[in-house]
Amino acid sequence: MLLTENYKNAFTLMRIPFSVFLMPVYWLAISSLELNQGKIFTALSIFVILHLFLYPASNGYNSYFDRDEQSIGGVKSPPKVTKELFHLVVLFDLLAVIGSLFISYQFTAMVIVYMLVSKSYSYDKIRLKKFPILSTVVVTIFQGAFIYFVVTFGITQNYTFSQKLMDNLLPAVSTLFLVGSYPLTQIYQHQEDSKRGDKTLSIMLGIKGTFIFSGIALAFASGIFICYCLLKSDLIALVLYLLSSAIVLVFFNRWMLQTWKNESSANFENTMQMNKISSICMSATFILITVIKFF
Repeated sequence: MLLTENYKNAFTLMRIPFSVFLMPVYWLAISSLELNQGKIFTALSIFVILHLFLYPASNGYNSYFDRDEQSIGGVKSPPKVTKELFHLVVLFDLLAVIGSLFISYQFTAMVIVYMLVSKSYSYDKIRLKKFPILSTVVVTIFQGAFIYFVVTFGITQNYTFSQKLMDNLLPAVSTLFLVGSYPLTQIYQHQEDSKRGDKTLSIMLGIKGTFIFSGIALAFASGIFICYCLLKSDLIALVLYLLSSAIVLVFFNRWMLQTWKNESSANFENTMQMNKISSICMSATFILITVIKFF
């Protein structure tokens, strides 16, 4: 009975629903491709590998080393960490690798690279989380542009780094989105992170600085995506993006002003709400763009 309860708690710490917050990069990559019926199954397989296996394994590994006692991304009251959590991390990593092998060996290699890099964030012998600038650069590139390349290569099995500016705009957008949202996910964990000796970017910037930094990064990401739409004369994508961005901007500004008046508003509930609104709006935009292109 205790063993079953331990695995149930461990599964909670895998934080599968948290993968929703990383979905926009996947859908951005999908929206840039010309999908046909033959590629849909591959695209769905990659979605499962990333969001149900790879990301949760990274979340679980992070929780295994952090052993948080306060709220973490997607879980308000995290259960106690046990050895069963590590068992699940290994299982999910194996499932990600096995699933990747059905796509290609090159795709599998990319998945393994992500797997190793993501674990360096929390692994106590490396612990990138102690270095605010380095950890931000590594996390945002690998969860942004790198995942963009993983998805596009996995579906097309053909990717060469282009020297054309146009072809590199969307990978840049995916990374800048992460640069903007990543510090916001840390804003309520200052006390917990400081207690472990970690210095996140949000701690370094402070609460006001975090909002300013994130706002600038998200504005740059939006500006590049708008330029991309204009260069491609894709007015439908532009209108959809502007509508979803307006929703995100309203909540972001309201939350920022509340927090500047009272820093207690930089809490778990508001952070998760911000993540949900932005990820769902952005994912919905890129899904609609994909559906319109497909039909």
